[in-house]
Amino acid sequence: MPKHITQNAGPAEEQGSYHYGLVKRAIEAIDRHTDGPLSLNQLAGEMQMSPAHFQRVFSKWAGVSPGRLQQYLRLGHAKALLDERFTMLETSDAVGLSGSGRLHDLFVKWEAMSPGEFARKGEGLKMYWGWFESPFGPALVMGTEKGICGIGFSAETGSHAAMADLVGRWPNATFVEDPLFLKPWVLGAFGADAAGTEQAPLYLIGAPFQIKVWEALLAVPTGYVTTYSQIADKVGHKKAARAVGTAVGRNPISWLIPCHRALRKSGGLGGYHWGLPVKRAMLAYEAAKTRL
Repeated sequence: MPKHITQNAGPAEEQGSYHYGLVKRAIEAIDRHTDGPLSLNQLAGEMQMSPAHFQRVFSKWAGVSPGRLQQYLRLGHAKALLDERFTMLETSDAVGLSGSGRLHDLFVKWEAMSPGEFARKGEGLKMYWGWFESPFGPALVMGTEKGICGIGFSAETGSHAAMADLVGRWPNATFVEDPLFLKPWVLGAFGADAAGTEQAPLYLIGAPFQIKVWEALLAVPTGYVTTYSQIADKVGHKKAARAVGTAVGRNPISWLIPCHRALRKSGGLGGYHWGLPVKRAMLAYEAAKTRL
């Protein structure tokens, strides 16, 4: 671990995330069966669980039955979303999609680091960090006194790679493990309704073009999707879909800045920095919560 990182305790992600682990296994099972949907008994059998226990765990995670969630996990769901839940970014605010359609109204308060500060790669910043459980597996969360500036997921990449990834974005910062400082924001970020929950302010650390792309992503409401080319149009660079894709991939605040809602024109998922199974689970989770 780099010398400028202070660690107070072992990473909490060693406990794992049982619910997301089950969803991950379910995605793998569904992908192996291309002849149609699996019955509850078949899917539970793939998980080596009783149907009743499997249904309880799945319903707790998604709020819907395994059969319903399976529709959202299948590979064709992204294309269906693009057909049925596509939002034109230039009109989403006008029709109210950026507010009422969200699971949590987390995106009102955000600010960005100045280009000069960004060029210093975090020099002078104290970056608090901690591991937390999330609906999508262990989450590494980082933030300054101004707000959350990084969320990474280790279910596909592993904890060491996730840590190296986020630390490498701001190599000159001082990193201090302090999950208690971040906990109220994290509870708000992942939708907990508990004492001490706060709105999760965001502190965007990126180049000006990247921040414009991330701001456009914030206009895509829960349960809806957009395309890389639409984002390019929104930020005034119609022919820059590839550059937009790169900026989307460099989004440091996964989930809260919803890069998982950006798809290819064809309906393909495109890439996802923390692994495509995580992206698919996020889209399925949101679809289930908004009862598409």
